[in-house]
Amino acid sequence: MNDLSTVKPLYPGAFPQPDADDSDAPYPKAPLNLTLGFDLETFQIPLEELMPSKKVPDGVMTTRKFKQIVSSIREIGLIEPLSVIKPDPEAAGFLLLDGNLRVLALKELGQDTAPCLIAKDFETYTYNHRINRLSTVQEHYMLRRAIDKGVSKERLARAFNVNLSTINSRINLLHGICPKAVELLQDHQFTPDVTRHLRKMKAARQIEAVELMIAANTITAAHADALLKATPPEQRTDYKPPQPEQPKGDPLEQIVKLEREMSQVQEKYKHAEENYGSELLNLVVAKGYLKKLMENEAVRSYVARHASEILEQFELVLNTVSMEEAVEQAEREDGPTAAEVTAQAQLAKDDSNAASLPGQNGQLG
Repeated sequence: MNDLSTVKPLYPGAFPQPDADDSDAPYPKAPLNLTLGFDLETFQIPLEELMPSKKVPDGVMTTRKFKQIVSSIREIGLIEPLSVIKPDPEAAGFLLLDGNLRVLALKELGQDTAPCLIAKDFETYTYNHRINRLSTVQEHYMLRRAIDKGVSKERLARAFNVNLSTINSRINLLHGICPKAVELLQDHQFTPDVTRHLRKMKAARQIEAVELMIAANTITAAHADALLKATPPEQRTDYKPPQPEQPKGDPLEQIVKLEREMSQVQEKYKHAEENYGSELLNLVVAKGYLKKLMENEAVRSYVARHASEILEQFELVLNTVSMEEAVEQAEREDGPTAAEVTAQAQLAKDDSNAASLPGQNGQLG
């Protein structure tokens, strides 16, 4: 097989090549007690000489598994050589025993050759079928070790054909999980969502939940979520006990604030009491002047033509007798503001009080 021009050894086999002057070859002289299934060398064979041993299903190149194979070969190269056999020593070409998807991935990446192991028996047994897959916890340790050695998260995401958030969830898989629960999950396959739910439980409840899932042989996110909802509040890490009601403030400080407010109210009351007489006189004079002004037909007609809304307010002031009537009119008409209503009521009150003062009605009328 080594005589074919297109087949070239990739690297030496299990034993070093003997020197020209070395009479004793480093190969074992006694017969071996085993039969090798492949040649000891790995050969670089052109892809055009590899014939598939089975038909690849339609649409396999659009599956996630195939895309991951392509991404892995693009980033780190082909890890496992292809398994081939030469069915006819006289004919050209090799029959592909294992690695049909890898051949398609290499062709998609534009490769011309592939490293191959040449089998001695026509056996299409897939050697990856019975291997022990990495558990989820072992995969977490593998990713952590790769990052510790300097591999970036972005390159890992490209190699596995996943987004960066998936790599982060795998790296932080065991964060917040107690060692006993990690030991129970050591040899099982599960999704990162399982530990996301376990992380909300305390250590004792985590161990209990993992044992229940293992006993039921359903280590799934739905099962973990159901166990989380059945967890008593005191066994959850996200549970916050109700806090005792805190006093709203220092009673002494509240008393000081009340005294300060009372002193301000007293000052305002004294100010109003001192100015009551002068303000009362001003309001009575203003109402009397307004009344006398509105009795003038020329003025009334001019105001009615050019400012009818002002005339309505003037009439409201002149017709107001008491505070209750002013409030009722304001609510009915929804016209004057609260300040205007208060002023009108005060005018009415002052007018009635002024009527009882001797000698002033004639002067102000």
